[in-house]
Amino acid sequence: MFKKILVANRGEITVRIIRACREMDIRTVVVYSDADRCALHVRYADEAYGIGPAPSVESYLVGEKIMEVARKSGAEAIHPGYGFLSENYRFARLAREAGLVFIGPPAEAMESMGDKVQARRRMLEAGVPLVPGTPPLEDLDEARRLIAEIGYPVILKPSAGGGGKGMRVVQKEEELASALDGTRSEARSAFGDDTMYAERYVTKPRHVEIQVLADNHGNVVHLFERECSIQRRHQKIIEEAPSPFITEETRQAMGQAAVEAARAVDYSGAGTVEFLVDEKQRFYFLEMNTRLQVEHAVTELVTGVDLVKMQIHVAAGEPLPYRQEDLRLEGAAIECRIYAEDPDNDFLPSPGKIVALRVPGGPGIRDDIGVFEGYEVPLYYDPLVSKLSAWGRDRAEAIARMRRALQEYVVEGIKTNIPFHQRILREPAFLAGDFDTRFVDERFLPREKGRPPEDPERAVIAAAILAYWAEERAALKPPAGSDRETSAWARAGRRDATRRWGG
Repeated sequence: MFKKILVANRGEITVRIIRACREMDIRTVVVYSDADRCALHVRYADEAYGIGPAPSVESYLVGEKIMEVARKSGAEAIHPGYGFLSENYRFARLAREAGLVFIGPPAEAMESMGDKVQARRRMLEAGVPLVPGTPPLEDLDEARRLIAEIGYPVILKPSAGGGGKGMRVVQKEEELASALDGTRSEARSAFGDDTMYAERYVTKPRHVEIQVLADNHGNVVHLFERECSIQRRHQKIIEEAPSPFITEETRQAMGQAAVEAARAVDYSGAGTVEFLVDEKQRFYFLEMNTRLQVEHAVTELVTGVDLVKMQIHVAAGEPLPYRQEDLRLEGAAIECRIYAEDPDNDFLPSPGKIVALRVPGGPGIRDDIGVFEGYEVPLYYDPLVSKLSAWGRDRAEAIARMRRALQEYVVEGIKTNIPFHQRILREPAFLAGDFDTRFVDERFLPREKGRPPEDPERAVIAAAILAYWAEERAALKPPAGSDRETSAWARAGRRDATRRWGG
């Protein structure tokens, strides 16, 4: 087993990984930017090293700086957490070349599943159900021909995209030309790659994902599903396990499909296979996230499996201690992502100093937090404050405990989306499990209902944030004549920049 692990991340996920390492008697090393000098993960770790200015493209996304810290500190392995470089296959290769163990899947598996077009091809070969779609679209004439074969409506997706960025629904052929132009432009700006494809648009879809674990000895298991349909503009905000919608038969079929997906790319470690599920419980492969998920806590609560520890054991070469028949669902769990944002002002980011903080507790409550009273929430990164989870003997008890915990949660000095969660958790349709991925957008977001004109103050703040994004994207532009490998490395930074505030 490792004696020292470097965690190449920040915030609550780094604190979560440190806690697992402490229970395993492993020393931890962390990195921090100038903005995170006094952050919670820095306080928790055994060793901490500065790696540069606040913008992530100058610190957390610079793989060479992280490798230098690993060399200095004597770390034997690197855990990337999620976000930043966690799904960058070049970073995984860089770690391997430096003689370090990357606590995640092989770089080859990450590369295969990181490109959505290539991932679809691999899943088709493995027999995993796919939404009818197209190969990469070269021009408008080809797009018209290929989309006519699968039928409208369709959704256009950037091949290198993530987090819902650049996706557009096209209801009919007359909308295709402008949608193609818009998607290409946004994909080029956000990811440095305007390759796109189309999929048939599944109406009233559920977003359900399967957690998988694989070792380096050929063993693969699934840890059942997470329901992730409560989303705000394609961004998950509430997750739960098990899904209140799917049947046991569908659960087993999806689990087996996820296992086959992992086997198809020689996967190892923890990963998540995401599916769209229609009203008749037909499910289709969406993508595979080759890392630990933000919402992993709900799976841990209903299975009793510590996913972070399992990642470390697998990376150390140990076989999985579970067979599929050993795994059981116990009760129900739900997670609310607590963000520093103002739900009454179109979810505008709310950086600033936390002047008072009271974290909820009591039966069945878990709070994975990355802040403290007196902490200054920075502008530069994802505004996640904490992940609040509740477990109950059934879904009703888990929801009741979550509502109680949200009432107890006090965060003063910044705005949070806690009131927004409270509204959702009292909505009759949510309580009945009757929702799809459009539930929040259609019922709660003012933009979908005809938002009134922006007030001047909000417009000024929004313009400042957009200007910041523009500067970061300009800094990320690959040098003239750069090859695909260099562009892929830069795209990881672009992906981070666009996801930072829930994009």
